Amino acid sequence: MKRGRTIQEMLMELVRQDAAKEDYLVNTNCLRMEVDDGVPKLRLAGREEVQLSPLDIRATAHRQIGAYLDIPVRYYNKMLEEEPELLACNVNRWFQHNPEQRMLRTIDGHARAFLSKRYRRIENLDIARFTLPRLEQMPEARVESCEITDSRMYIKVVNPRLQAEVVPGDVVQAGVIISNSEIGQGAVWVKPLVYRLVCSNGMVVNDAKTGRYHTGRAMDSQEDFSIYSEETKLADDVAFVKKLQDTVDAAVREASFLQVVDKMRESQGVRLDTRQIPEVVRLTGASFHITEEECKGVLQHLIESADLTLYGLANAITRFSQDVESYDRATALEEIGYKVMTMPRALQTKITGPEALPMAA
Repeated sequence: MKRGRTIQEMLMELVRQDAAKEDYLVNTNCLRMEVDDGVPKLRLAGREEVQLSPLDIRATAHRQIGAYLDIPVRYYNKMLEEEPELLACNVNRWFQHNPEQRMLRTIDGHARAFLSKRYRRIENLDIARFTLPRLEQMPEARVESCEITDSRMYIKVVNPRLQAEVVPGDVVQAGVIISNSEIGQGAVWVKPLVYRLVCSNGMVVNDAKTGRYHTGRAMDSQEDFSIYSEETKLADDVAFVKKLQDTVDAAVREASFLQVVDKMRESQGVRLDTRQIPEVVRLTGASFHITEEECKGVLQHLIESADLTLYGLANAITRFSQDVESYDRATALEEIGYKVMTMPRALQTKITGPEALPMAA
């Protein structure tokens, strides 16, 4: 499992970010994209009474602006990289064409998200505040890894009191991953996690989860620009908070954990075609969106493990996740590892070859 911040470091950063964030409802005819030294920025036009400096634009906000204005991604990125003045001209023209209110989320002088006014804020600090006390009630539970990226917050907790052997000497423990995005990059969700002691791998069980999407009633302002109301904080949603806490409990129940362990044992009995191991990895990458460069690392870990089974292939993917720079991508690979391990039999045969048959007892 890829290491991130300590829980203390993460909580300190969450508190800092909470104080640094500002959210606004702003009519698009009040927004202008301007280019400063070759870098596009957003500013409020004609609102001198509002003390908001030109904002640097983060990658996610750029994508959301392009999507909202129906500018094709490749063309938007080409203008951003090669002709930023042309990009600003396009964006400003379409901001004026059919003006409407949007939510602008900012932090540390950056526009971090450009969202619908129906976007319902579910804050990272609230998620941590409502789930960590629940996790602390689990005896010996430990935060194995956590991180805040530009896209999401992650909290990965392991419960060592709930463990089992896949094969003799290969011990796995139950856990839970809690994640949220404040900028429109997916719902808040809680998923079971399995932690493998022999190589510190984490595997995210993505077919058993509870989530909540960031949508709600539209917020309106009679003005062209206003600070976003604080009235829709997660703390007001008592039903969701209760469900969130209950789901954390359910994620580490013994019955659910043992079902996953059974799937692990089943995959350990499925052999790969030892004559075509590089091709097996390539086909896996093509089927599960693993890049060609990533496949090289997965192949290396698979060979080093000498476990040429479906279980070994899944573990090679989750082991490789520790090598990638991006924490977001590392977590995605932990999910892909589980998908590979539990792929349908027809896909097993296609990927792993004719030898993909259960081993004799």
